[in-house]
Amino acid sequence: MKPILLQGHERSLTQIKFNTDGDLLFSCSKDNIINVWYSHNGERLGTYEGHNGTVWTLDVDSESRFMVSGAADNTLMLWDVQSGKCLYVWEFPTAVKRVAFNQADNQIVCITEQRMGFQCAIRVFDIDRSGDGTNQSKEPRYMFNPIGSKATVCDFTYTPDVIFTGHESGKVALFNVKTGEEIANNERAHGDTVNDLQMSKDYTYCITSSKDKSARIHDTKSLMIIKTFTTETPLNSAALDPKRPYVLLGGGQDAMSVTTTSLRQGKFETRFWHKIFEEEVGRVKGHFGPINTIAVHPAGTGYASGGEDGFVRMHHFDESYFKTDLYGTGNIIIED
Repeated sequence: MKPILLQGHERSLTQIKFNTDGDLLFSCSKDNIINVWYSHNGERLGTYEGHNGTVWTLDVDSESRFMVSGAADNTLMLWDVQSGKCLYVWEFPTAVKRVAFNQADNQIVCITEQRMGFQCAIRVFDIDRSGDGTNQSKEPRYMFNPIGSKATVCDFTYTPDVIFTGHESGKVALFNVKTGEEIANNERAHGDTVNDLQMSKDYTYCITSSKDKSARIHDTKSLMIIKTFTTETPLNSAALDPKRPYVLLGGGQDAMSVTTTSLRQGKFETRFWHKIFEEEVGRVKGHFGPINTIAVHPAGTGYASGGEDGFVRMHHFDESYFKTDLYGTGNIIIED
């Protein structure tokens, strides 16, 4: 499985994302720019320039018409994917750390940082899809401050007006965005900061990865922990393979201690775990520093990882990946 090395960023990657069709890969990093690539050959299609600080997060709608990005320059930007034009800018008192579209593509949720006396805030904006997209509302449809530990990641669930959040304390929660009320929480979902959250295709479960060296699959309605994958290194990102029973985990030692560590000890590999058996089944090496973000192709044909080293590595799975016996060699006999 030879990777395609994508060199378009000068600093460490913060998030990568495939579009719904899987033909485009979007990447953002600490160098202020967002790149878009063809996923089949790694060719760079274009660059979105406009932010004046680290771009922490991005998301693209299901039609690949609009993209939204949040950055350390305290702005949230809406882009036209095709032309690369910035259509609208929302400004906040603090940095935007996470952003996500809902399933209908008509709303976005964003988290702004708790800093300089400002509380962590979650805002939901309506996206006007009529016309050229420049006519957006400046004010959020809903806004609230989560009580207690600050939120680090969020996404919409399949229940209307309910979002799933991960927090600095390690808890996960469900919030009603209309009232700002916390509907349910699991205080002990993780023992440390939740670094990443990725939903399954049908939004019924999701995977979170944490600084506490574990990734967990949660039911998005009851918040029950379904599966746990424990490693010996902090995890920055975890992704679900939509077609095979595998999860992909990426992380590595904290960036500050990387210089004192050899590659082998740093654990900078992408790890493949069996989703059902909770066993590690393989590793893919390559990055020269911690893996910050992982995304799996929507068709399950490959995956991409973005690292502290500034590289995106795009892998297309070999034939052998699809031919492996998923549940051991024994045949399952179903009796009438």
